[in-house]
Amino acid sequence: MIVQTINLTKKYGKLVALNNLHLNIEEGECFGYIGPNGAGKTTTIRILATLLQPTWGEARVCGQVVGYENRKIRPLIGYVPDFFGAYEDMVVQEYLEFFASAYDITGKKRDRIVGDVLELTDLTFKRDALVDSLSRGMKQRLSIARVLLHDPKLLLLDEPASGLDPRARIEIRELLKELHRMGKTILISSHILPELADLCTSIGILEQGEMVFQGSVREAVRRAQTGAVVHVVTPDDHERAQQVLAALPNVEGVHLRDGEIVLTLTTDTTDFSFIAEAMLANKLRIQEIKPEEVNLETAFMRLTKGIVQ
Repeated sequence: MIVQTINLTKKYGKLVALNNLHLNIEEGECFGYIGPNGAGKTTTIRILATLLQPTWGEARVCGQVVGYENRKIRPLIGYVPDFFGAYEDMVVQEYLEFFASAYDITGKKRDRIVGDVLELTDLTFKRDALVDSLSRGMKQRLSIARVLLHDPKLLLLDEPASGLDPRARIEIRELLKELHRMGKTILISSHILPELADLCTSIGILEQGEMVFQGSVREAVRRAQTGAVVHVVTPDDHERAQQVLAALPNVEGVHLRDGEIVLTLTTDTTDFSFIAEAMLANKLRIQEIKPEEVNLETAFMRLTKGIVQ
């Protein structure tokens, strides 16, 4: 187990940022950490990064206990916060050499490793550019390059795609996929849920400091599925079509949304051919019958209550 927390709790006065959090991340996972602002995601990551001490409970990274074995933990992690530090007077290569030296990486080994991470993050052509001249997307890639210098087992990424344009987000996502293929264990928090669904092997949904779900994206979607929802598009009388469809045995609810008839069916319904049969039998024309997709965004909305601290 790369990450394990047991009853992890963090309080700021009367505010409970984390409430008896149980979190488990296996080696090689890409774990997406989801929750509204103030849910406790950054607090969790900072505790795992040994920057915060829990109020009570326990957090372990690679078997080492946070707060007691921090010096053993720090070489094992790479932490990318949601902001970039100020290094205006350094060029990219100097920036990476500076942090490599902090991990006692010197000489030819340092030159080789700096070259490798520049190539991996596609920043070789910017090695002589001032850090402050980089775009936000390039700064994020440089932050990831920095934490790869010492070859950590666990990457802790706090909103790495926040504020990036679509191209920069895609570049960051592809870089993280490559790191995952290389065997890195990744914990990433993000509000961009479709990208997490595409990237992560498992997710955790946090609300008001408590874990409301942990598992695969597929399981989250299954949990959020309250019944099959089907959209019916017809050019005919919507009111009469709704009456016909509402009378069908597998239909639990019917309403009109944006010119489409939306049917909520019983959870065991998988064959929608009876809808077409009923429409045709009542001389109602069909333009389209389409099941509503339940994705990670839908699952998040249904599994949380919208509570913020």
